[in-house]
Amino acid sequence: MKNANTYQQAIENSNIVSKTDINGIITFVNDEFCKISGYSKEELLGKNHNIVRHPDVPKEHFKNLWETIKQKRQTYKSTVKNLTKDGKSVYLNTTITPILDDFDDIEEFIAIRYDVTQEVELKKNLEKKDKELKLLNKTLEMRVQEQTKQLKELNQNLEQRVQEEIEKNKQKQKILFWQSRMASLGQMLANIAHQWRQPLTELNLALFNLKKCATAQDNENMTKYYKDSKEIIANMSQTIDDFSNFFNPNKEKKKFNLKDALEESLNISRKLIQKENITIKKEYIDLDVFGVSNELSQVIINFLQNSAHAFNKNKVINRIIYIQIKKTTIENSNFAQVIFLDNANGVEEKTLDKIFEPYFTTKHQSNGTGLGLFMSKMIIEKSLNGSILAQNYKNGLQFIINIPLDKQ
Repeated sequence: MKNANTYQQAIENSNIVSKTDINGIITFVNDEFCKISGYSKEELLGKNHNIVRHPDVPKEHFKNLWETIKQKRQTYKSTVKNLTKDGKSVYLNTTITPILDDFDDIEEFIAIRYDVTQEVELKKNLEKKDKELKLLNKTLEMRVQEQTKQLKELNQNLEQRVQEEIEKNKQKQKILFWQSRMASLGQMLANIAHQWRQPLTELNLALFNLKKCATAQDNENMTKYYKDSKEIIANMSQTIDDFSNFFNPNKEKKKFNLKDALEESLNISRKLIQKENITIKKEYIDLDVFGVSNELSQVIINFLQNSAHAFNKNKVINRIIYIQIKKTTIENSNFAQVIFLDNANGVEEKTLDKIFEPYFTTKHQSNGTGLGLFMSKMIIEKSLNGSILAQNYKNGLQFIINIPLDKQ
């Protein structure tokens, strides 16, 4: 079970996956690995993983890699330069995790990656073409490093809390809940990189135009492009702050506004919504509830991601999500009710009763672990003292969340 859980978590956190034995011989690759490397599965399986090693990478790099992962509980993280079958260089953000057997010995290694070639090449071009803006870029890099350090520290804090919870309580639900939180954190970190791609392109263009204006002594447009560059950088910095605040480790329950929590989740997911051409229709009333605001936001983000997957799976063209906040009364008690409804054709009735079970998923194993809705149910029940219901409604799937309004 331990190996299975770790493997499923690795699949959740990345889209390029390989697995090797303790000698570095490839035993598994997914389709994305084959696609980016240019090799077929037949060419990779049974070969040493250095088949994709780039000759520019120093030997000390691999010495450090093996020294780290052979310490059993150490995870190796780095941006690695690889060589494809046709001789192209690619850059991959890589995490390598040792998997232990029941005797606490290393059984195999799992490597998860995502492609950052475009970002690396863009950074090189910026540094080459715009040396006169070195101070501006240096300030941005310092900001990125500072916030990245905070995110890494936050990740470490969450890992430590996972271990503490497991030691205190061996109940299966506790373990699954925290595994899912870590999976969500990994997804959020990937979203930061995804959300930066467009502004980096815009910044490159603005800096290029700024250089042209400086050469032509066009002071008016030079001032304009300089201002544009500063605004782009400020927006990129705000993106990091948004994600940092979302995963604030402060777990204190307090009164919060439902509309604000829902808007936070939509803001964090705005790139996904734009990319998938989803129309969001909202109908809110102003209600305050008691609980943890960013955990409710996490539930809505999970719903959004599931709807996006269903839209693509079912080839829905006119994609609409309806979100409503209203007040309702159940057995003489007042509740705030949040309704989330898409038009992605719903799910089969025979599977509807199982969607909140851990490890149940209708997705391919490379796209999900089946923990998202289980975690969402846990958050609603434990953090908000509420209830959640899923049902097919019209031409989509509807989630109904009831959160008590009476004094907690």
